[in-house]
Amino acid sequence: MITFKQLSYALAVEQTLNFRKAADNCNISQSAFSTAIAEMEKQLGFQVFERNNKQVLITTLGREVLNQAKLIKLQIDDLQRLGNLHQQPLTTPLSIGMIPTIGPYLLPIILPSLQTRYPELALSIFEEQSHILVDKVKQGELDTAILALPFEIEGLLAFKFWQENFYWITHIDDKLASHTTIKADEIETKKLMLLNEGHCLKDHALAVCHLNAPPTSAHSLSATSLATLVQLVAGKMGSTLVPEIALSQLVDNNPMLIKIPLAETGPHRELVFIVRPNYPATHNIELLIKLFANKLKLSFK
Repeated sequence: MITFKQLSYALAVEQTLNFRKAADNCNISQSAFSTAIAEMEKQLGFQVFERNNKQVLITTLGREVLNQAKLIKLQIDDLQRLGNLHQQPLTTPLSIGMIPTIGPYLLPIILPSLQTRYPELALSIFEEQSHILVDKVKQGELDTAILALPFEIEGLLAFKFWQENFYWITHIDDKLASHTTIKADEIETKKLMLLNEGHCLKDHALAVCHLNAPPTSAHSLSATSLATLVQLVAGKMGSTLVPEIALSQLVDNNPMLIKIPLAETGPHRELVFIVRPNYPATHNIELLIKLFANKLKLSFK
Protein backbone atom coordinates (compact mmCIF):
# COMPACT_ATOMS: atom_id res chain seq x y z
CA MET A 1 0.00 0.00 0.00
CA ILE A 2 1.34 3.40 -0.97
CA THR A 3 1.78 5.67 2.06
CA PHE A 4 1.51 9.41 2.44
CA LYS A 5 5.11 9.46 3.65
CA GLN A 6 6.26 7.90 0.38
CA LEU A 7 4.31 10.49 -1.59
CA SER A 8 5.90 13.23 0.52
CA TYR A 9 9.33 11.83 -0.27
CA ALA A 10 8.48 11.80 -3.98
CA LEU A 11 7.43 15.47 -3.81
CA ALA A 12 10.72 16.27 -2.10
CA VAL A 13 12.59 14.69 -5.02
CA GLU A 14 10.53 16.74 -7.45
CA GLN A 15 11.62 19.94 -5.73
CA THR A 16 15.35 19.16 -5.74
CA LEU A 17 15.76 16.55 -8.51
CA ASN A 18 18.41 15.13 -6.21
CA PHE A 19 17.90 12.13 -3.93
CA ARG A 20 20.58 13.12 -1.42
CA LYS A 21 19.25 16.66 -1.00
CA ALA A 22 15.66 15.42 -0.82
CA ALA A 23 16.61 12.90 1.88
CA ASP A 24 18.39 15.63 3.87
CA ASN A 25 15.33 17.87 3.60
CA CYS A 26 13.18 15.03 4.94
CA ASN A 27 15.62 14.26 7.76
CA ILE A 28 16.09 10.64 6.72
CA SER A 29 19.09 8.63 5.58
CA GLN A 30 19.58 8.42 1.84
CA SER A 31 19.41 4.61 1.85
CA ALA A 32 16.08 4.57 3.72
CA PHE A 33 14.80 7.35 1.48
CA SER A 34 15.73 5.49 -1.72
CA THR A 35 14.17 2.31 -0.38
CA ALA A 36 10.88 4.10 0.30
CA ILE A 37 10.80 5.54 -3.23
CA ALA A 38 11.65 2.14 -4.74
CA GLU A 39 8.88 0.47 -2.72
CA MET A 40 6.38 3.09 -3.90
CA GLU A 41 7.39 2.52 -7.53
CA LYS A 42 7.03 -1.26 -7.02
CA GLN A 43 3.50 -0.74 -5.68
CA LEU A 44 2.67 1.48 -8.67
CA GLY A 45 4.16 -0.89 -11.19
CA PHE A 46 6.18 1.77 -13.01
CA GLN A 47 9.02 4.23 -12.42
CA VAL A 48 8.25 7.71 -11.17
CA PHE A 49 11.87 8.79 -11.54
CA GLU A 50 14.64 7.89 -13.94
CA ARG A 51 17.97 8.38 -12.21
CA ASN A 52 21.66 7.79 -12.66
CA ASN A 53 24.77 9.22 -11.04
CA LYS A 54 24.33 12.56 -12.83
CA GLN A 55 20.63 13.44 -12.92
CA VAL A 56 17.07 12.63 -11.92
CA LEU A 57 14.27 12.80 -14.49
CA ILE A 58 10.51 12.57 -13.91
CA THR A 59 8.75 10.07 -16.15
CA THR A 60 5.48 10.88 -17.92
CA LEU A 61 3.48 8.62 -15.60
CA GLY A 62 5.54 9.91 -12.70
CA ARG A 63 4.38 13.43 -13.42
CA GLU A 64 0.77 12.29 -13.08
CA VAL A 65 1.59 10.62 -9.76
CA LEU A 66 3.22 13.77 -8.45
CA ASN A 67 0.26 15.91 -9.49
CA GLN A 68 -2.07 13.58 -7.59
CA ALA A 69 0.33 13.57 -4.61
CA LYS A 70 0.11 17.37 -4.47
CA LEU A 71 -3.69 17.21 -4.32
CA ILE A 72 -3.55 14.60 -1.56
CA LYS A 73 -1.06 16.67 0.42
CA LEU A 74 -3.25 19.74 0.02
CA GLN A 75 -6.28 17.90 1.37
CA ILE A 76 -4.35 16.52 4.33
CA ASP A 77 -2.98 19.98 5.11
CA ASP A 78 -6.52 21.34 5.04
CA LEU A 79 -7.64 18.62 7.43
CA GLN A 80 -4.85 19.65 9.79
CA ARG A 81 -5.98 23.27 9.59
CA LEU A 82 -9.54 22.20 10.36
CA GLY A 83 -8.21 20.53 13.49
CA ASN A 84 -6.68 23.83 14.53
CA LEU A 85 -9.87 25.88 14.12
CA HIS A 86 -10.92 25.34 17.73
CA GLN A 87 -7.78 27.09 18.96
CA GLN A 88 -7.47 30.79 19.60
CA PRO A 89 -7.22 32.96 16.44
CA LEU A 90 -3.76 33.32 14.88
CA THR A 91 -2.01 31.00 17.31
CA THR A 92 -0.97 28.40 14.72
CA PRO A 93 1.74 28.73 12.04
CA LEU A 94 0.85 30.94 9.10
CA SER A 95 2.82 31.34 5.86
CA ILE A 96 2.37 34.55 3.88
CA GLY A 97 3.89 35.47 0.54
CA MET A 98 4.58 39.09 -0.37
CA ILE A 99 5.83 40.78 -3.50
CA PRO A 100 9.01 42.91 -3.24
CA THR A 101 7.16 46.16 -3.91
CA ILE A 102 4.96 45.61 -0.85
CA GLY A 103 6.81 43.60 1.80
CA PRO A 104 9.62 46.01 2.79
CA TYR A 105 7.19 48.91 3.18
CA LEU A 106 4.19 47.13 4.68
CA LEU A 107 5.97 45.01 7.28
CA PRO A 108 7.39 47.89 9.39
CA ILE A 109 3.88 49.31 9.62
CA ILE A 110 2.02 46.18 10.70
CA LEU A 111 4.53 43.84 12.38
CA PRO A 112 4.71 45.62 15.77
CA SER A 113 0.93 45.55 16.18
CA LEU A 114 0.70 42.00 14.85
CA GLN A 115 3.28 40.75 17.36
CA THR A 116 1.63 42.63 20.21
CA ARG A 117 -1.89 41.47 19.46
CA TYR A 118 -1.05 37.89 18.46
CA PRO A 119 2.17 36.99 20.29
CA GLU A 120 1.74 33.24 19.73
CA LEU A 121 1.53 33.56 15.95
CA ALA A 122 4.38 31.75 14.19
CA LEU A 123 4.67 33.76 11.00
CA SER A 124 6.66 32.68 7.94
CA ILE A 125 7.16 35.29 5.21
CA PHE A 126 8.16 34.40 1.66
CA GLU A 127 9.06 37.17 -0.81
CA GLU A 128 8.75 36.53 -4.54
CA GLN A 129 7.20 37.83 -7.73
CA SER A 130 3.44 37.64 -8.16
CA HIS A 131 3.19 34.68 -10.54
CA ILE A 132 5.30 32.51 -8.23
CA LEU A 133 3.21 33.43 -5.19
CA VAL A 134 -0.03 32.67 -7.04
CA ASP A 135 1.26 29.22 -7.93
CA LYS A 136 2.41 28.52 -4.36
CA VAL A 137 -0.97 29.50 -2.92
CA LYS A 138 -2.74 27.27 -5.45
CA GLN A 139 -0.45 24.36 -4.56
CA GLY A 140 -0.96 24.89 -0.83
CA GLU A 141 2.70 25.74 -0.26
CA LEU A 142 1.59 29.09 1.18
CA ASP A 143 -1.49 29.79 3.28
CA THR A 144 -1.99 33.17 1.66
CA ALA A 145 -0.15 35.90 -0.21
CA ILE A 146 -0.34 39.66 -0.52
CA LEU A 147 -0.44 40.91 -4.10
CA ALA A 148 -1.16 44.12 -5.94
CA LEU A 149 -4.06 44.02 -8.38
CA PRO A 150 -4.74 44.04 -11.24
CA PHE A 151 -3.08 40.64 -11.69
CA GLU A 152 -4.40 37.31 -12.93
CA ILE A 153 -5.41 35.11 -9.97
CA GLU A 154 -7.85 32.73 -11.64
CA GLY A 155 -9.13 30.09 -9.24
CA LEU A 156 -8.28 32.10 -6.11
CA LEU A 157 -10.20 34.50 -3.89
CA ALA A 158 -8.99 38.08 -3.31
CA PHE A 159 -9.72 40.19 -0.21
CA LYS A 160 -8.82 43.86 -0.53
CA PHE A 161 -7.38 45.73 2.44
CA TRP A 162 -5.79 48.81 0.83
CA GLN A 163 -5.70 50.87 -2.35
CA GLU A 164 -3.22 53.51 -3.38
CA ASN A 165 -1.88 55.71 -6.15
CA PHE A 166 1.51 56.19 -7.77
CA TYR A 167 3.74 59.23 -7.37
CA TRP A 168 6.17 60.46 -9.97
CA ILE A 169 9.65 60.74 -8.45
CA THR A 170 12.18 63.07 -10.00
CA HIS A 171 15.25 65.11 -9.09
CA ILE A 172 14.75 68.50 -7.49
CA ASP A 173 16.48 70.12 -10.50
CA ASP A 174 13.97 68.67 -12.98
CA LYS A 175 12.15 71.32 -15.01
CA LEU A 176 8.80 69.82 -13.91
CA ALA A 177 9.70 69.61 -10.21
CA SER A 178 7.48 72.57 -9.32
CA HIS A 179 4.27 70.87 -10.49
CA THR A 180 1.69 69.97 -7.85
CA THR A 181 0.34 67.12 -10.00
CA ILE A 182 1.54 65.65 -13.26
CA LYS A 183 -0.18 63.96 -16.18
CA ALA A 184 1.29 60.85 -17.73
CA ASP A 185 1.73 62.54 -21.10
CA GLU A 186 3.88 65.23 -19.43
CA ILE A 187 6.47 62.71 -18.29
CA GLU A 188 9.45 62.27 -20.58
CA THR A 189 9.12 58.53 -21.16
CA LYS A 190 12.70 58.07 -22.40
CA LYS A 191 13.85 59.02 -18.90
CA LEU A 192 11.21 56.99 -17.06
CA MET A 193 12.89 54.04 -15.31
CA LEU A 194 10.84 50.98 -14.33
CA LEU A 195 11.51 47.61 -12.74
CA ASN A 196 12.60 44.54 -14.68
CA GLU A 197 10.16 42.26 -16.45
CA GLY A 198 8.22 40.03 -14.09
CA HIS A 199 7.42 42.71 -11.52
CA CYS A 200 3.72 43.51 -11.60
CA LEU A 201 4.46 47.11 -10.55
CA LYS A 202 6.02 47.63 -13.97
CA ASP A 203 2.81 46.51 -15.67
CA HIS A 204 0.74 48.71 -13.38
CA ALA A 205 2.94 51.72 -14.13
CA LEU A 206 2.72 51.13 -17.88
CA ALA A 207 -1.06 50.86 -17.64
CA VAL A 208 -1.38 54.06 -15.61
CA CYS A 209 0.80 55.92 -18.11
CA HIS A 210 -1.10 54.41 -21.06
CA LEU A 211 2.06 52.82 -22.43
CA ASN A 212 1.95 49.51 -24.30
CA ALA A 213 5.67 48.89 -23.98
CA PRO A 214 8.50 49.95 -21.64
CA PRO A 215 10.12 53.28 -22.52
CA THR A 216 13.49 53.18 -24.25
CA SER A 217 16.08 54.71 -21.95
CA ALA A 218 19.39 56.27 -22.90
CA HIS A 219 20.96 54.25 -20.07
CA SER A 220 21.32 50.49 -19.73
CA LEU A 221 19.32 49.70 -16.58
CA SER A 222 18.34 46.44 -14.93
CA ALA A 223 16.73 47.23 -11.58
CA THR A 224 15.00 44.67 -9.39
CA SER A 225 14.04 47.00 -6.53
CA LEU A 226 12.36 50.34 -6.04
CA ALA A 227 15.22 51.39 -3.78
CA THR A 228 17.67 51.06 -6.68
CA LEU A 229 15.44 53.06 -9.01
CA VAL A 230 15.08 55.86 -6.47
CA GLN A 231 18.85 56.07 -6.03
CA LEU A 232 19.23 56.33 -9.80
CA VAL A 233 16.77 59.22 -9.78
CA ALA A 234 18.83 60.91 -7.06
CA GLY A 235 21.81 60.52 -9.38
CA LYS A 236 19.94 62.38 -12.16
CA MET A 237 19.66 59.33 -14.41
CA GLY A 238 15.93 59.71 -14.93
CA SER A 239 12.62 59.52 -13.09
CA THR A 240 10.42 56.71 -11.80
CA LEU A 241 7.04 55.87 -10.29
CA VAL A 242 6.64 54.82 -6.66
CA PRO A 243 3.49 53.63 -4.83
CA GLU A 244 2.36 55.66 -1.85
CA ILE A 245 3.22 52.93 0.67
CA ALA A 246 6.94 53.21 -0.20
CA LEU A 247 7.31 57.00 -0.12
CA SER A 248 8.25 57.42 3.54
CA GLN A 249 11.14 54.96 3.30
CA LEU A 250 12.45 55.77 -0.16
CA VAL A 251 11.74 59.42 -0.88
CA ASP A 252 10.69 61.61 2.03
CA ASN A 253 14.12 61.80 3.69
CA ASN A 254 16.07 62.57 0.52
CA PRO A 255 16.21 66.36 -0.12
CA MET A 256 17.32 65.72 -3.73
CA LEU A 257 14.01 64.07 -4.63
CA ILE A 258 10.58 65.44 -5.40
CA LYS A 259 7.36 63.43 -5.27
CA ILE A 260 4.45 64.55 -7.40
CA PRO A 261 1.04 62.81 -7.47
CA LEU A 262 -0.03 61.44 -10.82
CA ALA A 263 -3.11 63.16 -12.18
CA GLU A 264 -4.35 59.90 -13.73
CA THR A 265 -7.55 58.52 -12.24
CA GLY A 266 -6.91 56.14 -9.36
CA PRO A 267 -6.60 53.97 -7.43
CA HIS A 268 -3.61 52.76 -9.42
CA ARG A 269 -3.33 49.47 -7.56
CA GLU A 270 -5.15 47.50 -4.86
CA LEU A 271 -3.45 45.42 -2.17
CA VAL A 272 -5.17 42.11 -1.46
CA PHE A 273 -4.82 38.82 0.36
CA ILE A 274 -5.28 35.83 -1.95
CA VAL A 275 -6.40 32.40 -0.72
CA ARG A 276 -7.75 29.17 -2.17
CA PRO A 277 -11.57 28.96 -2.24
CA ASN A 278 -11.59 26.00 0.17
CA TYR A 279 -8.94 27.36 2.54
CA PRO A 280 -10.32 26.41 5.99
CA ALA A 281 -8.87 29.25 8.09
CA THR A 282 -10.38 32.28 6.34
CA HIS A 283 -11.31 33.69 9.76
CA ASN A 284 -7.58 34.29 10.35
CA ILE A 285 -7.33 36.14 7.03
CA GLU A 286 -10.29 38.29 8.02
CA LEU A 287 -8.51 39.26 11.25
CA LEU A 288 -5.38 40.17 9.31
CA ILE A 289 -7.35 42.25 6.82
CA LYS A 290 -8.90 44.27 9.62
CA LEU A 291 -5.55 44.81 11.36
CA PHE A 292 -3.71 45.74 8.16
CA ALA A 293 -6.41 48.13 6.98
CA ASN A 294 -6.58 49.94 10.34
CA LYS A 295 -2.80 50.36 10.59
CA LEU A 296 -2.52 51.67 7.04
CA LYS A 297 -5.35 54.14 7.61
CA LEU A 298 -3.55 55.48 10.69
CA SER A 299 -0.24 55.70 8.82
CA PHE A 300 -1.60 57.53 5.79
CA LYS A 301 -4.46 59.63 7.19
